[in-house]
Amino acid sequence: MAEPQLATTGAGTSARLAVLGSPIAHSKSPLLHRAAYVRLGLDWGYSAIEMTGDRLPAFVDALDATWRGLSLTMPLKQEVLPLLDGIDELASLTGAANTVLFDRRRRLGFNTDVGGIVRTLGESGITGIRHGVLIGAGATAASALVAMAELGAEAVRVFVRRPGAAAELDSLGRRVGLVTTEHPLASLADLGSGDAELVISTVPGGTDLGVAPRAALVAAAALLDVAYDPWPSPLARSWVESGGTVVHGLGMLLHQALLQVRIFVNGDPFAELPDERDVLAVMRESLA
Repeated sequence: MAEPQLATTGAGTSARLAVLGSPIAHSKSPLLHRAAYVRLGLDWGYSAIEMTGDRLPAFVDALDATWRGLSLTMPLKQEVLPLLDGIDELASLTGAANTVLFDRRRRLGFNTDVGGIVRTLGESGITGIRHGVLIGAGATAASALVAMAELGAEAVRVFVRRPGAAAELDSLGRRVGLVTTEHPLASLADLGSGDAELVISTVPGGTDLGVAPRAALVAAAALLDVAYDPWPSPLARSWVESGGTVVHGLGMLLHQALLQVRIFVNGDPFAELPDERDVLAVMRESLA
């Protein structure tokens, strides 16, 4: 196996990483990352740390030179931005960074959620859409909207509980060349077969939306539910019971994690890892 080239960071052969969020005990990121670093022959530790936004600045400031980077989940993807020295294009576009690389004295932010969504949908044969449905309006919803734009979406209906919650997504939609319209969550039940080819739910795991999709929508559109714990979510269960296609949220987690590993190892989400196909395989096996 070729030796990984650590292009931009100053860490030695041993480094520390972690996923931060709240709640975080359910996270499968440690399994994924540890499997990758073992396969790459790197003596790197990766842990899960409970973290809230108010504690994040002091935590980051206290990290020493042994730290390579961080993965971030709810509720930190937006809160971390003021703490960074630079962000990539996707983090700037979405207003959310789920990855921090410590590059010598700089803190660099990246968004790998968009790539994770596109790559897992591609594995399921979904490579292009015209109309999409998005449930939720948080940081992950912004990444999902950009992913839909990358798949060629022209229009996306956004379903939310609180009126006005999708205002920032409307602005983002214009920047990426698609039209968004906000709808009350209850009206999800009104959609039919011609309204979407893809539905992405970004609400927290276990959330009961209190609304059931029509059979016609389920037959016409695949569902990606980014939540993976508990699984299946109430929405995913109803989709499967109606005979629809569901893309498991673990697929997004897997592929965004692979891009994070690229960043932590190579300093670049576009630079492939040594023996990357094998790295992805052991990461996938760690979730079994």
